[in-house]
This record gives sequence, structure tokens and C-alpha cells, in this order.
Amino acid sequence: MSLRQKLLLGFGGLLLIISVLGFHSISRITELGRSIDVILRENYRSVLACQEMKESLERMDSGAVFTLLGDPGRGNDQISVWLPRFAKALDTELHNITIQGEGEKAERLRVLFGQYGDRIRSIGDPRLTPDARRKIYFSELLPLFGDIKETADAIQRMNQENMVTMDRDARRRAVSARRQTYGLLAAVLLVASLFMYGTGRWILRPINRLIDSAKEIRKGNLDLVIQSGSQDEIGQLSESFNEMTAALREFRRSGQAKMLRIQRSVQQAFDSLPDAIAVLDPDGRVEVATAAARDVFGLRPEAYLQDLHHAWMFPVVDKALRTGRPSLSCEAPVQQFVGNEERFWQPRAIPIMDSDKMPAGVVLVLEDMTRQREQDELKRGVISTVSHQLKTPLTSIRMAVHLMLDEKIGSLTEKQVEVLLAARDDSDRLNAILDDLLDISRIESGRAAMAFRPVPAARLASSVVEPFRSVARDRGVTFDVDVPESLPEVWVDPARIANVFDNLISNALKHTPAGGRVTLTALSDDRHLVFRVTDTGVGIPKQYMPRLFQQFFRVPGQGDETGIGLGLSIVKEIVEANGGTVEAESCEGEGSTFIITLDRADHAPNPERV
Repeated sequence: MSLRQKLLLGFGGLLLIISVLGFHSISRITELGRSIDVILRENYRSVLACQEMKESLERMDSGAVFTLLGDPGRGNDQISVWLPRFAKALDTELHNITIQGEGEKAERLRVLFGQYGDRIRSIGDPRLTPDARRKIYFSELLPLFGDIKETADAIQRMNQENMVTMDRDARRRAVSARRQTYGLLAAVLLVASLFMYGTGRWILRPINRLIDSAKEIRKGNLDLVIQSGSQDEIGQLSESFNEMTAALREFRRSGQAKMLRIQRSVQQAFDSLPDAIAVLDPDGRVEVATAAARDVFGLRPEAYLQDLHHAWMFPVVDKALRTGRPSLSCEAPVQQFVGNEERFWQPRAIPIMDSDKMPAGVVLVLEDMTRQREQDELKRGVISTVSHQLKTPLTSIRMAVHLMLDEKIGSLTEKQVEVLLAARDDSDRLNAILDDLLDISRIESGRAAMAFRPVPAARLASSVVEPFRSVARDRGVTFDVDVPESLPEVWVDPARIANVFDNLISNALKHTPAGGRVTLTALSDDRHLVFRVTDTGVGIPKQYMPRLFQQFFRVPGQGDETGIGLGLSIVKEIVEANGGTVEAESCEGEGSTFIITLDRADHAPNPERV
């Protein structure tokens, strides 16, 4: 018998018994529902109607008594209120006849009520004398009152007795249904027990053997052979399992040889790389490394990162494993001596992702930055030297131009003045460029004097925005400042930071057309003050954003007012020298935002620094 037939046999029997049990339960519940419906919907409605009629009859009789006692107004009002209510209850009873003999009594009640209604209306006639009213009440109304009440009581008793009878019948049916249900449940439990026993014998035992075998294979035991004593689907699965383990044994033999070849090839390729590169598993164990990584940093295969005493490696590797993204050390390059030579290395970690997008290891790249650092030092030295060398002759040229424009050494023609004005503007522009270059050189080399002190954020903002308000008006640009007086003090060199805001606000006004808006805002968090300079100008294309703070970089197509590309690089150097950060956000055609984050004075890293 196949596994499918076994399952059909067991589940089919259960399905049959469950169907019989369900059908029986539904039919018995339906019968009980009908009995309860008769009790609640039909008999109970008649009982309520009879009670309503009796109450209305009592109230109308009270109204007739009021009339006899000399208060016809109150009596007529009460009769007019309760007469319709009696008629409504009587109509309910006439349309809810459910018991044999109930219809005749209801019809008699209707006739009696018709007579009673006619007479009770006449008793309130103002033309009748008191004696005539008493005669009508005692000779006609009072006998009708008794007949109506007795008839209503009879109808109510009939329905109440029927409710009791139906309740007993419903209880009897419920007991019978419960007994039958218990019997069917016992049959279901018996069949289910047999099926569970058969399932354990036919299905679960072979499956458990397969599970145990899979665990052994996971441990590396590929020599396992599963014994199967059946020809059903599980037996076929066991045979397939044995074929799979045989194929895995063959694959392991060929794979080990191939892996050995690949490992040797990778090691040879790694040894030919100039940078220090190592591949680490998630536990920090070195799997393969280049010669530079082994010789300089001790990253030999099978070594653990925590045993090498390079504390600066841990944050980079840990961040790559946690985030699943490449991680670059934000600190200065690491100094390491190779022999007697000083070398500088920049650590970078690249995660290795498995098929589930989870980090399965890390490639640690230690890029040799020595040559680049030397080139940067050489560049700074050249820029500083050239700037200093050009400063003196440029100063002489500017002085000579100013003397000639002041006509200290003779009068000038109109054409000569025009030429000298152009020369003065160009020399002033060249002098500003040299000043910027010297500033960058001093800040990068750490030779720039920084005078840190606490400055209120609102005062810092007001000192830098005032010169630009007239410029904004001339350009037709709205200039808003939102820096609350309640903001805490910021720990900066105010003169240097003022230069930062000058650059950013000036750039924003240059690139914002008339009708646009430039905004300076500030907010505070627990440790920092965040300033934002936002404009609605032309924006910066996305592809140029990474190079925005590079020296001498100019965004193409920004017009003739763009400088030589030193302003934003100076901004970055000054902000970082003040212990802060600067970022840029922009959307082409919608404007740009420059975000400056500075330390609060009450959370300055080193308040004693000057």
C-alpha cells in the first residue's frame, strides 16, 4: 500500500465520521432552535401582549373612575392615551395565534373590546348627568371590564402553559442530542487513535530515521546508508537519500581537490598585491592574507584579530559586520613602521555577504597612504611657499595701482583710469585667492591660531547676517533668519565661524534668482547646535555632490559669479578645526541646504583649549 493510500484511508475515515457528527449536530441544533423560537418569538409575544392589554384596561378603568368622581378632563385624557395601546396589543395577539383554541378567545376579546371602547368613550360625554355616568359604568363598563380581563388571562395562561411544555420538549431533545454526540465523539476518538497508531508505524518511524540520517550527514558522516523496509514513497525517498549521499561523497572528493587548487591560486594572487589585505571570518579569524598584511600587521592565516593588539582594527571590522556595508575608518591614517621607514595605512572593511544577505566574513583592506600623504604634504608646502612668495610682489603691485588711481604721481586720462580700475579689481581678487590658499594651508597644517570661546547662537547669527540684508534686497531675494534667543551657547572661534557663514550665505544669494528665498535656522539637541543655510536656487546636480568640498572644484554651469572653488573647502576646514561637521543636501532645480553641526559650550570636548 502506498503512502497516499494510507493517508486516504486514515483521513477518509475521520472525514466520514466528522461529516456524520456535523450533520447530526446541525439537525439537532436546528430542531432545538425551532423549539426555542416558538417559546421566545411566538408564545412570549402573546404573553407580553396580554400583559399590555390588562395594564391598558386597568388604566382606562381608572380614567372612568376619575370621570365618575367629577374630574372628566383627567379621565378623558387617560382613556385617550391607553385606548390605542390596548388596540395595538390586541392587534399583536390577533396576528400571533399559535395554540389550538387561542383564535376563538382572541376573536371574543376583539368583540368585547369593541363594545367596551364604544361605552367608555360615551362616559366622558359632558351632556351626561352624574347619575347617567354611574349607570353606564356599573351596568355596562364594569361587566365588560371583567369579561375582557378574564379572556386576556385565559390567553396568557394558554401561552405560558405551552411555553412550559415546549421547554420540557426542548430539554428532552437536548439530552438526546448530547447522548448521541457523546457516542459519535467516542467513535471519532477510536478511529483517530487507530490512525495515530498507524501513522506512527507507517509514516513517523521512517521519517524519524530520515531526520537522524540528515543530522549525521550535517555532521559530515557521508558514509551513512539508510535501511528501508517498504516500497512506498518514504522507501523511495530513502533510496534517493542513499543516492544523494553517494553523490556527495564523490563531490567531496573532487571538491576538496578543487578547493586546494583554488586556495593555492588565491594565496598566490594575494601575495602579488601591494596593499595589506586579509580575509576574516565572522569570528575575526584570518583565513587568507597578503604578504604585506602578514609581515607588517601579523595577519597570518589562523590568527585571531583580538590576539594581534591592533585596537584600531576592531571598530572598522565590527561596523562592517553589523551594518552589512563597507566601513571606512574616519580617523587619520594609522602609523606603522616597516623596518626604519615610517608608513601610513588607511583601514577599510568590506563585508562578504552570503546567499541570505547576511555577513559571512570581512575583507580587511589596509591601503598604503604613505605616498599620498607625502604628496599632500608637498602640495601644501608648494601652495604655502608660492602664496607667500606671490604675496609680497602682489602687495607692491596693489600699492602702485592705488597710488596711481589716487593720482599721487600725476593725473590720468579716462582710458588709463579704466585700465587701472580693472587691474585693481583683478589684483584684489588675486589677493583674496592667496589669502584663501594661505588659510587652507595654515588650517590643514594645524598652524592656524584658534581662539575658542562660548558664543550665544543668536548673537553669532545676527553678527553675520546683517551685511547680507541689503544684498538680498538688491537681488529681490527674501532673507529669513530663525535663530531663537533661547538657544544655548556654542563653543567656537567666532571670527573663523563668521567666515563660514559669510561663504555659505554669499553662495546662497548668488545662486538664488529674484523672488527666491534664503533661510538661516538653528536648532539644539543634547550636545550640539545645528545650523542650516537653505536656498531655493538652482541646486546642485547629484553627480557633483561627492566633490563639492574639494579644493578648486567648481560645479559646471553655475554662471560667472562662481569663484575658483576654494570657498567650500575653506568652510569644511574651518568647521572641522572647530570640532564640527558640515554636510550638503541638494536637489537640482529646487535649491540646496548646508548643515553645520557644532559643539554646545556646555558639552565642549575640551573647554580649556584656546
